[in-house]
Amino acid sequence: MMPDPIPTLSARDLLAFYLEAGVDCALSDEPVDRLSESEAVADEPPAPRQMPRAGISAPAISRSEIAPAPDVAIMSARDIAPTAATLAELRALLETFDGCALKATATKLVFADGNPEAKIMFVGEAPGRDEDLEGRPFVGRSGKLLDRMMNAIGLDRSSAYIANIIPWRPPGNRDPSPQETQICLPFIRRQIELVDPDVLVCLGKPSSQAVLELKDGIMKTRGRWYDYDTGRRKIRTMPTFHPAYLLRSPSYKRMTWQDLRAVKKALQP
Repeated sequence: MMPDPIPTLSARDLLAFYLEAGVDCALSDEPVDRLSESEAVADEPPAPRQMPRAGISAPAISRSEIAPAPDVAIMSARDIAPTAATLAELRALLETFDGCALKATATKLVFADGNPEAKIMFVGEAPGRDEDLEGRPFVGRSGKLLDRMMNAIGLDRSSAYIANIIPWRPPGNRDPSPQETQICLPFIRRQIELVDPDVLVCLGKPSSQAVLELKDGIMKTRGRWYDYDTGRRKIRTMPTFHPAYLLRSPSYKRMTWQDLRAVKKALQP
């Protein structure tokens, strides 16, 4: 029996495959032949290792060349995040913070959007492709749905503050690792403290579990009020479904509407 012929993929099929694999943007205008590079390196004889002579110090290695260990990065974030006295200072700290490897693969820092003096703050998990390119949270499809969710209870981006636990996009839109979340957590905690909203809404399970230190999934925690303690006061906090999840499972929009009605009532004087 003859084997089945290998199907010929169209350009559209190849693009769909790349998107599913997480390859959704080009990092260079020109293709790079990695094989020729590796062959060229293999042909070169290894350079002899030279030890520094007595009295002469070895060349310094910049911090950017060596990524800190996760536990060191977590401790560093916990030390420096509370030093920010304003949101501008906190953003500047993140711009220079090299403890999270996601920074090296992201296009832009996605810090926040909306009104920092708002009475309500929404916290998601991590930026996607559109957010990474624009530098603002929730600007893609899920962002449009979040806008509609806010509009349904009389809010918009001028009356709400929006941020993510992770300010850099994970490659291929993968889930952030637990270590990456712990490294970035001190910064979002300080961000919440500086905004000091009356109501905090955690969008999705990762946000709810990280911010509120919950163990249960979003199905059990959504629609319930929790207290988030900033050290100065307690903020009423509501977990609910992430807009991206609602795009995949629209049947849960009814539950989300119930949560939003409770949030609207809590915002009333």
